[in-house]
Amino acid sequence: MGNAHNTKQSNKLSLTSPALPRGSDVWANASPSGLSAAKLPFGGKSSNCIGSKVSSGSAGSSVRPEPGGESRANLIVELREARVSKGWSRKVMAKHVGVSPQTITRLEKGVGTVSTLVAVMDSTNFMLTGLSAGKTLFEKLRNTRIKHEKSLENLVRRTGLSHTAILDLENGAGSVEDLLRLLAALAPRARRQAPARAYWALGQKEDRDSRFTPPDFMDNIYKAFGEIDLDPCAHELSPVLARRKILASRGGDGLSQTWSGRLAFVNPPYSCALQWLRRAHEQWSAGHVDTVVCLVPVRTDSAFFHEVLSLDADIFFLKGRVKFLKPDGTAQQTPFSLMVLTLGANAEQRARYAQLAAGFWSLRRQPNDTDL
Repeated sequence: MGNAHNTKQSNKLSLTSPALPRGSDVWANASPSGLSAAKLPFGGKSSNCIGSKVSSGSAGSSVRPEPGGESRANLIVELREARVSKGWSRKVMAKHVGVSPQTITRLEKGVGTVSTLVAVMDSTNFMLTGLSAGKTLFEKLRNTRIKHEKSLENLVRRTGLSHTAILDLENGAGSVEDLLRLLAALAPRARRQAPARAYWALGQKEDRDSRFTPPDFMDNIYKAFGEIDLDPCAHELSPVLARRKILASRGGDGLSQTWSGRLAFVNPPYSCALQWLRRAHEQWSAGHVDTVVCLVPVRTDSAFFHEVLSLDADIFFLKGRVKFLKPDGTAQQTPFSLMVLTLGANAEQRARYAQLAAGFWSLRRQPNDTDL
């Protein structure tokens, strides 16, 4: 399900078996890198918790860990680890978010705006548990305060923040320092949601994310949508046929290079599928490609899916499981459901695919659609 090393990650596949037919995608994911406790901002130890209190909400404030802060770990540390685990440098992260590398450097020292922090969280698919439900982090903060019956006055006393600073955070503004102080007081058990495993079983860590789209599956794609002009996350062993392939093994990077052509087929590394969906939507919206067909897991929990893709994408939910090819040429069934997400597909293409594949289409919703 995805093409190897398109995010310039460090894993190298051991491919000793005969080569598969030429083509595209293979899953890939860099191994997470730990950080030395001596280098952690706010003096926390690396784990899955948020914590540590700072002395003020200003950008230049010094750090004052609150009691028990070390045992709670640190949002900033986890955020940095999320970037490192994807194999991204600060420069690459900055490009994804649309800020300067210096801004990312400051953020990873706990200095910056919550708007930048949220953009980085979205880019790395970094989600928190331990907060009340809500569409955004800020809505979750407000709902958590209301659920636990915490008054603004109570939080002012506990955090040292002003009423205005707390309300700013609940409305999507404010500083990272203020956010950390509020989280430490309001949701001390909030944690980073554990990332989904990038491999299928414990014995497969050596070739995690390394699966190729099977030729029989691709035959239906060709018949329904036509010849593929671009495979932006290609791999030399994949059977996907495309006029142009962006190969990481040859220095290519589909997450930064401009796409082109009538039809792009995207079967990305599933460990970072959301980043590839963002890129696909970006390139399609800019008019660089007419149609994009993506083969991805059925994951519909992200804000990006609800707020963007649901309005622009037509989705075919596949019935049953797809058998992908491993680097040794053998097949393996996916342990999760898949969907074919399309941008710019027309009614004729959708009708042809429905005749060829088992499943059903869910068409994009209208902006004025409301829940019944």
